[in-house]
This record gives sequence, structure tokens and C-alpha cells, in this order.
Amino acid sequence: MGIVVFPGSNCDHDVFHVCKNLLNLDTKFLWHKQGSIEDRNIVILPGGFSYGDYLRCGAISRFSNIMQDVVRFANNGGIVLGICNGFQILCETGLLPGALIKNVNLKFICRSVPLTVENNKSIFTCLYDIKEKIELPIAHGEGNYYCDEDTLTELIAGNQIIFRYDENPNGSIYNIAGIQNKTRNVLGMMPHPERASESLLGNDAGLRLFKGMAESIE
Repeated sequence: MGIVVFPGSNCDHDVFHVCKNLLNLDTKFLWHKQGSIEDRNIVILPGGFSYGDYLRCGAISRFSNIMQDVVRFANNGGIVLGICNGFQILCETGLLPGALIKNVNLKFICRSVPLTVENNKSIFTCLYDIKEKIELPIAHGEGNYYCDEDTLTELIAGNQIIFRYDENPNGSIYNIAGIQNKTRNVLGMMPHPERASESLLGNDAGLRLFKGMAESIE
């Protein structure tokens, strides 16, 4: 497991704790300036405000040295998860379609939201039930997922929509909270599963996502 750290990342240690301390996985931080993901078999782009979210969220991070190797890794079938700012970066790189724009109310939103698991035939959601209702925290100012009508039609037809909001908090088209690519090895999601991975926190619904990823490469 490799967790990419950008200037401004603030959820990297949360993800590290889940992967290393809760799931006992071989986990390592990857600094954005390095040119390789090394020997990592899963790459996670964590949440935060990379480069201060200047220009557009993720627009600068896509040019970090390591992203060229992340793109290569993903295009060769490697597993990549982007959470919140990580989702924004994945869209900026073109690994996922669409874009994340400002929340419809133009305010930063930080709260738990109810979600529906739309697809459990994914390596990311294989430990959930189809149409299962879960709750995960969100914390973003630009989480409003947008794509054109043709792309939305393709996402629906390809079963690429993984999570949908039950109560849309940000204006995302079709209530989209998370999508995967056509080859099903890259997932971007705005909610934070790492913030809901311990019963100590009152919610461990997110832990199964990380566990499912890990089990897919065993």
C-alpha cells in the first residue's frame, strides 16, 4: 500500500492508520516529488488541500513527479483509490471522467451523509451488499461532481457509479458520490471511508472498503 503525500495533504496519516494499524498491511508514504511508486501494489491519493487548492482542486498536483507513474500504474491495471482531493486529482489527470466543481451552496460542508452502495461487484465494494445503506463523513468545498449527459449515460450503462448520496449535499449530478473507471481498477470518491473505520469512532462502515482492496491482491 502506498499513500501519496502532497503539500497540503491532511488525511494521509488517517489512511495510514487504517491500513497499517487496523489491517496490518505493508504501508508506506510516497512523497509527491519522487518519480516512482516503488513496489507498491495499491496506491491511495488521500484527502486534503494539495497545493492549497489554488487554481482548481487537484490542478497542480496532477503535475507532481509521482503522478506520471501513478497514471502508468493505473493504465496497467494497478489499483488506485482517490479520496476527496484524491478524487479531484484523478479527474484532473483523466484517469476518471468528469470534474469536481464548487458545492451548489458555495459553502464548505463537513458532516456525515447517508450513501447507497450502487455496485458491489467492484474490488472496492465487494464486502458490501448491493444497495446497502451506509454513512460516511464528507468534508469539501468542491465536491459537486459534474459531467456531460453522454458521460453520465456511459457511467450508468457501464455500472461505473459505485456510491450515490441518499440526500444530495453538494449538487452532484445524479447524486454521484463515487465512480470507478471502465476497467474497474480506479475509484474516486468524495466521502472519507478512513474517517469511519473504527467502532471507537462510532462507525466502521469504511473499513470494508480498504479490506476489500487488500483482499483483491492476496
